[in-house]
Amino acid sequence: MGANAVQALLNTAFIGFFFLGSLDLERVLGYGPMAIGLAFLPVAVVMAVFSIRFSAQLIDRFGPGAMLAAGQLAALAALLFVGLGPTHADYALHLLVPMVLFGLGGGLAFPSLTMIAMADVAPAEAGLASGLLNTTGQVGGAFGLAVLATVAGSRTVEMVRSGIDGTTALAAGYHLAWLVAAVVVAATIAVAALAVRSRPAQVQLESDCPECQAAA
Repeated sequence: MGANAVQALLNTAFIGFFFLGSLDLERVLGYGPMAIGLAFLPVAVVMAVFSIRFSAQLIDRFGPGAMLAAGQLAALAALLFVGLGPTHADYALHLLVPMVLFGLGGGLAFPSLTMIAMADVAPAEAGLASGLLNTTGQVGGAFGLAVLATVAGSRTVEMVRSGIDGTTALAAGYHLAWLVAAVVVAATIAVAALAVRSRPAQVQLESDCPECQAAA
């Protein structure tokens, strides 16, 4: 339950960042489709590199709980960076670092969270538990995105009615939504600390491996 709650909330922040970030790049900064795709490339590259190459080694060394916390903190820093950034951001100065941090956060947090969620599941129920975790992430992310988009839209409408130009009002809405997403990530840290149990990676490996237990 704890892992699924973290999954739902964390996906709210990630999906919200990508969706609202795309709108910000297009409608505020004037990026075209190709430029938007390239702008998000650091997220995909860093997330893939850490998920495939480094996360397993780091989890084995420090444990899944520590790596989950590290990923959450990286995502929190990224959201605060963009949420508090200027309206007309320069990519190299104001967006590149958050993109890298978000990729790092995802590459560390999601593999660790999956390992924690599956640690105490019997082999016969592994498919059910994995499907539940993925479904929770999708449903939680969709619901969270609806909330973040509503926050952004309400803030934009409020500023337009007060006489602020449309571009600045749009940016203000997106930035407020990112700050709300940062609060959501902070909530996942609290939930993980209170409701998510993690065991050392070696202990998890041995508990799921009868041969390892027999050898021990």
